[in-house]
Amino acid sequence: MTYYTKLPAVLLLEDGTVYHGKAAGKIGTTTGEICFNTGMTGYQEIFTDPSYYGQIMVTTNAHIGNYGINEGEIESGAIKIAGLVCKNFNTVYSRKLATESIQDYFQEENIIAISDIDTRSLVRHIRDKGAMNGIISSEILDVEELKGRLAKVPSMDGLELSSEVSTKTPYFYGDENSKLRVAVLDLGVKKNILRNFDARNIYAKVFPAKTSFEEMETWNPDGYFISNGPGDPSAMSYAIETVEKILEADKPMFGICLGHQLLALANGIRTVKMFNGHRGLNHPVKNIVLDHCEVTSQNHGFGVVSDDVRNSDKVEITHINLNDNSIEGIRVKGKKAFSVQYHPESSPGPHDSRYLFDQFVELMKKG
Repeated sequence: MTYYTKLPAVLLLEDGTVYHGKAAGKIGTTTGEICFNTGMTGYQEIFTDPSYYGQIMVTTNAHIGNYGINEGEIESGAIKIAGLVCKNFNTVYSRKLATESIQDYFQEENIIAISDIDTRSLVRHIRDKGAMNGIISSEILDVEELKGRLAKVPSMDGLELSSEVSTKTPYFYGDENSKLRVAVLDLGVKKNILRNFDARNIYAKVFPAKTSFEEMETWNPDGYFISNGPGDPSAMSYAIETVEKILEADKPMFGICLGHQLLALANGIRTVKMFNGHRGLNHPVKNIVLDHCEVTSQNHGFGVVSDDVRNSDKVEITHINLNDNSIEGIRVKGKKAFSVQYHPESSPGPHDSRYLFDQFVELMKKG
């Protein structure tokens, strides 16, 4: 286990707000859109979730790193967050299954972090002012120089990022002797989504983000899955076209998070950058079809325009968020296609929503 001397570090926000703390992880400078996650556990899954690509993560839980790092709890091949802001960056861990400390992990992955700041104050500031870019540095402490660097960072609005995190070549996941096969359009898919398919005896072929419908169709899948991922969905014309063609072919389709937004766009429904987004493990959602509530895991900074959905003659609402009444689920009328804004694989998080994978299986069996 590596012990280190805590050097000074600075966090500067786009609106000029400055926080002084201590350096953690790699010494250096990083930029990105700053956001916060309210989950009490699961920091390793958060770090490796491709949907967080290009974002600096603030964790509201006071202790990060206290149960160490376990390779079995990653959602992708590497850390995807641009940087970390936390209260306590704990290099000492107690879990027997852990193989290394968070400090060693961050140094290996070249991730820059800042600790020992008042994250309560920071989260309240972001909550009131909205999402904005930020910069962390443990090598440059001059605020004016950091302002110059931060000014050059583009807004998340309009950025296409899925092709940055998607697989470069197709690969398979699961048992090739399974009776059902699903084509996964990888826009930043999480491993636990693939594990949920495998647990239901579904053989998956994972395709790069910009793969055409025609190429995926040559594999003759029973259904299509449109994954989660980072960036602005409205900047992804290639993926919108693919979803449109899947709908035209009337193939069973399931979308999660970014996949939900793309299904909406393919049906003429606009998306919008949210003031703060939803990120955490305890968001209440109502399934208005089944008339029950579920506690969900969420991670998104964009959403669908509620009025567009309510006025659409192409889709119907299946789920709503009980905190702000935003649209959490839709299905396409007359098609075998549905999607949800949240993460039913929920790793970590409650498993209330995993029935959605079973619904997709039934669609593929009927198809």
